[in-house]
Amino acid sequence: MAERLCDRLEAAPVLPAKAKADALLKRELIERLHDEEAAEALKAHLAEHRRSAALVAGILAHSPFLTQIMRFDPAGLLASLTEAPEVRRDALLAGIAAFAEAGCETADLMRELRRFRRAMALLIALADIGGAWDVETVTGALTETADMAARLATDHVLRQAADLGRINLADPANPGPGSGLVVLALGKHGAGELNYSSDIDIVVFFDPEAAEAAGVAEPTSFFVKLTQQIARIIQERTPDGYVFRVDLRLRPDPASTHVAVSLPSAYSYYETVGQNWERAAMIKARPIAGDIELGRRFLGDLAPFIWRKYFDFATIADIHAMKRQIQTVKGHETIAVAGHNVKLGRGGIREIEFFVQTQQLVFGGRRPALRGPRTLEMLGELTTEGWITPQARDELSESYRWLRTIEHRLQMQADEQTQTLPKAAGDLEAFARFCGYPSTAAFGKALTAHAKCVEGHYALLFEEGPSLASEAGTLSFTGSEADPETIETLGKLGFRDGATAAETVRGWHFGRRAAVTSARAREVLTELTPALLVALGRTADPDGALAHLDNAFVRMPAAVELLTLLRSHDSLLTLFAEILGSAPRLAKVAALHPHVLDGVIDPAFGQAVLDVEALERRIRNHVGSPPPSVEDGLDRLRDAARQENFLVGARLLSGVYPAEGAGQAYCAVAEACLRVAFADTRRSFTEDHGAIEGAETVVLGLGRLGAGELTPSSDLDLILLYDRPEDAGASDGARSLDPVTWHVRFTQRLVAALTVPTRRGTLYQVDMRLRPTGNKSPAATQFAGFEAYHQGEAEIWEEMALTRARVVAGDAGLAKRVEASIRAILSRKREPAKVAAAVAEMRALIAREKGEKDPWDLKLAAGGITDLDFLAQFLLLAYASEHPGLIVNDTASVFAAAKAAGLLSDGDASVLLEAHRLIGDVQLWQRFTVEEAFDPKAVPPRVLRRIATAVGRPDAKVMKAELDEVRGAVRAIFTRVLSKAKAG
Repeated sequence: MAERLCDRLEAAPVLPAKAKADALLKRELIERLHDEEAAEALKAHLAEHRRSAALVAGILAHSPFLTQIMRFDPAGLLASLTEAPEVRRDALLAGIAAFAEAGCETADLMRELRRFRRAMALLIALADIGGAWDVETVTGALTETADMAARLATDHVLRQAADLGRINLADPANPGPGSGLVVLALGKHGAGELNYSSDIDIVVFFDPEAAEAAGVAEPTSFFVKLTQQIARIIQERTPDGYVFRVDLRLRPDPASTHVAVSLPSAYSYYETVGQNWERAAMIKARPIAGDIELGRRFLGDLAPFIWRKYFDFATIADIHAMKRQIQTVKGHETIAVAGHNVKLGRGGIREIEFFVQTQQLVFGGRRPALRGPRTLEMLGELTTEGWITPQARDELSESYRWLRTIEHRLQMQADEQTQTLPKAAGDLEAFARFCGYPSTAAFGKALTAHAKCVEGHYALLFEEGPSLASEAGTLSFTGSEADPETIETLGKLGFRDGATAAETVRGWHFGRRAAVTSARAREVLTELTPALLVALGRTADPDGALAHLDNAFVRMPAAVELLTLLRSHDSLLTLFAEILGSAPRLAKVAALHPHVLDGVIDPAFGQAVLDVEALERRIRNHVGSPPPSVEDGLDRLRDAARQENFLVGARLLSGVYPAEGAGQAYCAVAEACLRVAFADTRRSFTEDHGAIEGAETVVLGLGRLGAGELTPSSDLDLILLYDRPEDAGASDGARSLDPVTWHVRFTQRLVAALTVPTRRGTLYQVDMRLRPTGNKSPAATQFAGFEAYHQGEAEIWEEMALTRARVVAGDAGLAKRVEASIRAILSRKREPAKVAAAVAEMRALIAREKGEKDPWDLKLAAGGITDLDFLAQFLLLAYASEHPGLIVNDTASVFAAAKAAGLLSDGDASVLLEAHRLIGDVQLWQRFTVEEAFDPKAVPPRVLRRIATAVGRPDAKVMKAELDEVRGAVRAIFTRVLSKAKAG
């Protein structure tokens, strides 16, 4: 016959200094009992059994939770002390089972389950603290308690549903088989290693076919309600307390699935997007309620997911990355005593579990003996199989038992799921005594020895890899829901909405984005995520950057190429994060076309050389000479342009280009693309229709393209001019065209080559409304007609547009004549007063139609880019006849020439040049960082700060003040110069 607990006691907590056991027992227990008979019986026992007295007194001194139970149930306390703990355990289990199986109301079951759990909690604590039970027996008894609660709650709700006619049960006395319901325990519960105040991790699955056979009409809604009822019975707090907190979040993708998941859906999830941490969780899965046999078959079917056929060494890196994500710089990364976490900290329980589970996942596919759920048993099997030494087994087993014991003591104090030691010196001293140590120093020495031992073995298994720990704290995305400390860390990193950021990353891990569902992508992502988040946190808009990346994952077919690139190049990761946070257009390009990042790695990336001919050669090499087909040529041209424009933006972000240089570089790319498109279009068009003998064609670039000031969102303002001999006939091809039709259709095809969406997207938007008479005229303009128009019919605004015109593609002979003609037109003598009046009228019209009050619309705002451009165009048209040096394409050069000619004072010229630079730079960064209209209320403050930094201002407030000041000065100069000219 087993010994009574009181006869097996070997340990007790150390009482606080000056505390006396008898006084504590009398004051804190005996005198507070309302049942005098129970009080006397207990008093007599404690007087006769001094070890019982020491144990109970120690609990009274250190555990409010257990003290409350002892006061509530002194008879249960006495029974626990005077019976063999195994007998008492079995009697409690049998008693609650008999009560439930006899039939009862839900409220009665809930009450008795809570009383049962309190009785078990007291018995287990007494046997544990008193040294009568080892860790394995303690965790086994805790697991049996949870199993019983889950089984009885499940059977109860199934019987209720049967009574209401919602399901047909084959045997109401044993309702689980055939019901289609499977309740699996995971984690420590599934392994039979439950800790003292743990949640219970369960997942609920159902078989739609079995449910249909059992008469369930709508299986999903039925089993969801059933699961909610089970959870309520177990975890709802009543005046009698609760049984266990229930955690249902280890089911597949808990943010997107119901609390009950169909078995086919679960199987599909694990087979396609299941992660290594889920494989580790399923090692411990165990059916505990419902149709047990169905649950076993499901786990059998899932075995290939859990246990890989070949040694899976990649899992080591993945799980080690998970462990490094869990550890934090502030809290878990060092071995401490005060405030140390005995589960997650260095040398803690989690490291032993990972030590075992990782090797199970790696080797278990070929070694069935390594497929068990229990940590200590698997340490033994790892030794038997030769993977670890007997010394490692013994040391890790001893440390595991010690750490689990300390974990239980922490939870016994207030029935809280905690693994963190007290920080305050007095609280830590009291806890050390509760654990049986005379002082904090003695306790700390034992903790440090065990933690260092565990850490040493863990380090031998896991070679050092790239550090993924965040400098701010915890980054963990491998559990069932967002970790509060992770959300806090994300806030420290710079994310405004840490919860959304955490859920976004967790979504990647749960396979919600097809681009990261492959095994390789998930491995790289696990390794890269913390470093990626740190890099994103340093950008102008971390939340926006993460959202851009998430959206990219939606559109990308696969992300492994991009992720591998980023993991391999720290500088590239930094730049990519900056792109995501500061340049949404570039972010889309890089995410959808990772190959564009190759150019960033190239040593030539840091060279800021603007050479249109070199660009044209590079693009030509990519497109082919000639391309394999028209369609293929269009695709290749778009690829090449995307690569080159991406490099311009990346160079701007990296500081290789200033803003002005980036504008010129965007122009150079556009011009090179135009030349290639012009040549390829003319060749293919000629193949179809032949050529016009003696004809020549050029493309004029106007607006920003003509001035060399393109932004990432600029259209191309173009005019196509052609010339031909007077006696030129139709083209000489099989499908001959007359000269006018030939050039019109050629122009249309060229515009289509630039604008039509192909499989690789669009190239540019083209605006041809600046040709003579605009949209009323043919798409192609004959050179003679162009000259005639500008000699008599052109309005001042059309000549203003011509100030920026230059040939960007076409035949050299006609190009020279066109440029000479444009120069002659611009050199024509005009009355400054008439030009000033026309310019002022045009500016006022634009202000009326489009407004000029928005200070952030730097093109249209008073004193903004339109004022600067119009003033430069006025100076050129009014005075170029006398000062030919004014005939230059860009606004800044006109101001410099006007100053040299004495048309602007040094002060005005200086103001205008500085304003042109500052306003132009800010506008380019606006277009670069924000895709839609620039609304400062909608733009994150960090984006405004990024723009301010880019243009050399300390913050957005200073930048805005300077912009307002220079715009005011520009408007004053604009008004004064035009007014003076109009006055004659």
